[in-house]
Amino acid sequence: MANAWLVAIAINTVLIGIAWIIPKKLLTPMGYLHAWILGVLVWGTLQWQGYAVVMFYFLVGSGVTKIGMAEKEAAGIAEKRGGLRGPENVWGSALVGTLCAVGAALWPVGAGLFTLGYVASFSTKLSDTTASEVGKAYGKRTFLITTLQPVERGTEGAVSLEGTLAGALASVILALVGLAVGMVDPLGVGFCAIAAFIATNLESVIGATFQENYAWLTNEVVNGINTAIGAIVAVGLAWVWQVVGI
Repeated sequence: MANAWLVAIAINTVLIGIAWIIPKKLLTPMGYLHAWILGVLVWGTLQWQGYAVVMFYFLVGSGVTKIGMAEKEAAGIAEKRGGLRGPENVWGSALVGTLCAVGAALWPVGAGLFTLGYVASFSTKLSDTTASEVGKAYGKRTFLITTLQPVERGTEGAVSLEGTLAGALASVILALVGLAVGMVDPLGVGFCAIAAFIATNLESVIGATFQENYAWLTNEVVNGINTAIGAIVAVGLAWVWQVVGI
């Protein structure tokens, strides 16, 4: 076990060092530090399999943020800092997954459910990111999820057909990465996809009804709630399947 942590420290130090010196930046300086902490925790608890999942989310999610950047910047709905992620973004997206990883390491009996929750949390977050970014860039018609009234792209709680379909596809793809590395089974892929769809739409409801009314309900907090819903729904579906036998 000690060797796993030493490998985690070594690999993440090398990767962050490389990311630090290459011209194309994906994170802020403090974002890289927190990503190092996240990476060490994930590799130390779930080894390379868990690391592959979070790295896939990070790379694809960062790439999706760049989609249609010129159009989104012109409309004033692009991510701040040109899409660079800071510590708040790192943990808003990955805190729930990290807790699941630690839970899997500390409670071996429930490791299967924790790893499902881990994959589901990132499946949910990639779904949310993709739906939002594709919708803002290419959504032809956007509607407020609570009333279905037409609204401008980038409005909190707005959804589009293009974004919704892209988000659903993204959730399945990430869950398939989890399947490929042996973290979930084919049934788990389905649970992750269902959970991501539910959580992403509930996140839009939160954005449309509560976010503007509470200063503490930042995008990062909402992201944490979103990923928690995804993990809980996926684990709940698996538990019902196992215990009730439906």
